[in-house]
Amino acid sequence: MMQIIVILAAMIAVGTVLYGVKAVKNKKQGNIKSHILASLGMFSALVICFMMVGANDVLLAAEVAQETTGGLTLGDGLKFLAAALSTGLATIGTGVAVGSTGSSAIGAVSEDSTILGKTLIFVGMAEGIAIYGMIISILILFV
Repeated sequence: MMQIIVILAAMIAVGTVLYGVKAVKNKKQGNIKSHILASLGMFSALVICFMMVGANDVLLAAEVAQETTGGLTLGDGLKFLAAALSTGLATIGTGVAVGSTGSSAIGAVSEDSTILGKTLIFVGMAEGIAIYGMIISILILFV
């Protein structure tokens, strides 16, 4: 059953990509939000089905891993997941912040070159978000 769900998810992903490539080549106009929401909806439904079907296998794998790896617990796994999420989401936030402040800084410096130092401060503050995420993940792992 799980193989069928994985195959369906792969077919939907490949079909979505191929449809997007075809639409771009044909210069198709339309509401992109509705297409994205439809694709995300189908993907989310398949992920939920995959989680419901694979829940027993995950629990069984956790028991086997605990016997063979020397005592890693579910808490250890959640700790690693939390550290990865804090670093990953902080990095994504940094990318968004640096993208917007960097482009604004370039535009401002092109008009007045004397404000270069001030704009670098704002870009540096945006990059600090990634450092905070990394600090939180280190605290999660070692405290």
